[in-house]
Amino acid sequence: MDVKTLCLGVLALGDASGYEIRKAFEDGPFSHFQEAGFGSIYPALKKLTDEELATCFEHQQDSRPDKKVYQITAKGRQALFDAVNREPSGDKFRSDMMFALFFADLMPIRRVDRIISDRIDHHAQVLQDLEACEHENMAPGPAFVLRFGRAMHACAKAYLENHQHELIGGVLQRDVAQ
Repeated sequence: MDVKTLCLGVLALGDASGYEIRKAFEDGPFSHFQEAGFGSIYPALKKLTDEELATCFEHQQDSRPDKKVYQITAKGRQALFDAVNREPSGDKFRSDMMFALFFADLMPIRRVDRIISDRIDHHAQVLQDLEACEHENMAPGPAFVLRFGRAMHACAKAYLENHQHELIGGVLQRDVAQ
């Protein structure tokens, strides 16, 4: 999805400032499967308002500058509807950890072990966070996505726990051979 569509998705949940939209991707409902930063959110919001897919209004704050709040329009809801009804592109898995581990033979064994152990801890924390998000009255879509995310993180954690020794053993053999 492009960032404009991602922003429309956040706005479909309720009016939001650029900061609040960023938080939806940082630690909110989209944080586990999409990314959007300020550098892409604000230009997207400008395009959304220019194309009349969203409106912007100033919200007064005490002792602070006015906050720009964005609201999806009927035209924006139609654009979001059209976007989510197109065939989704294939998933892309991007991981700095996987890139680093691809070159495990260039690292000390302790570093390889630490990377994997830290990622196991990360998946455990994400699982805990996702479990805390689920509640009885969740709409079917968010509930499905949340459970899918839990399954993915549980699987990744289990794989790392069950196969960490294989990579560590391979790096250890390299160290012994040297």
